[in-house]
Amino acid sequence: MKQAQPIGIFDSGIGGLTVANAIRKVLPHENLVYFGDTAHMPYGDKSAEAIKYYSLKIGKFLQAQNCKAIVIACNTASSLGYADLKEFLGDSLPILNVIDPVVDFCVKQSNYQKIGVIATKATIKSDIYAKKLKQAMPDVKVQSLATPLLAPMIEEGFFENNISKTIINAYLSSPKLKKIDALILACTHYPLIRKEIDDYYRNQVEILNTAEIVAQDVKTKLAGLNLLNPSEDAPKHRFFVSDKTSSFESSTQLFFGDKINLVQQNIWER
Repeated sequence: MKQAQPIGIFDSGIGGLTVANAIRKVLPHENLVYFGDTAHMPYGDKSAEAIKYYSLKIGKFLQAQNCKAIVIACNTASSLGYADLKEFLGDSLPILNVIDPVVDFCVKQSNYQKIGVIATKATIKSDIYAKKLKQAMPDVKVQSLATPLLAPMIEEGFFENNISKTIINAYLSSPKLKKIDALILACTHYPLIRKEIDDYYRNQVEILNTAEIVAQDVKTKLAGLNLLNPSEDAPKHRFFVSDKTSSFESSTQLFFGDKINLVQQNIWER
């Protein structure tokens, strides 16, 4: 039964587990297959061609795992690899990204006049959020800022301490982010520092929980395609990484909420 097949999710590392965790909460009966490309992280400083290649290889791997849909839980891969992956696999299974649901959410908010975006260098360089937001909301102002230190900082477990506070405050004090109404955390690592960002703005700026927005979108899209799993059996999740270290293993609980078993899988020689 196609509905019982797993949802495939991938990211450049383990940060996409925030999206996997949000999907698990919204769709508690779905089976998940996660792939973190830890061998090539971070994607933020890779070329567009490299990211497209990685996305296609991972998409092919998830298709081979019998996934009924693929969620690109990475903003950089969503901005640079989504179109190619959709063209490559889109006829066989739905391909979902983390950018379009956030743009759709912003369109529904009548009070957004100036929106900030923080992300990796590659996502900001692609200008994907500004382009899509301006296309959907011609009157909105979009201020984008590359924050390349945040993802590696979070991967190493530096948050909710003096180091993270200093780095976060240095970025958020940029003139580019002055007088914004909402801030898009355009990297799947960033939900882990949402509270610190909220503290900086003293609740005066709406911090978008992109992982939750994406999870709700996945639910809506799968329901529309009649692909939701009707079974109430306990789900089975599998987690793969392209390179395995003890630090990844220990960090997974921060991103997913539970201790999980990472299986190293080399897909590049196939």
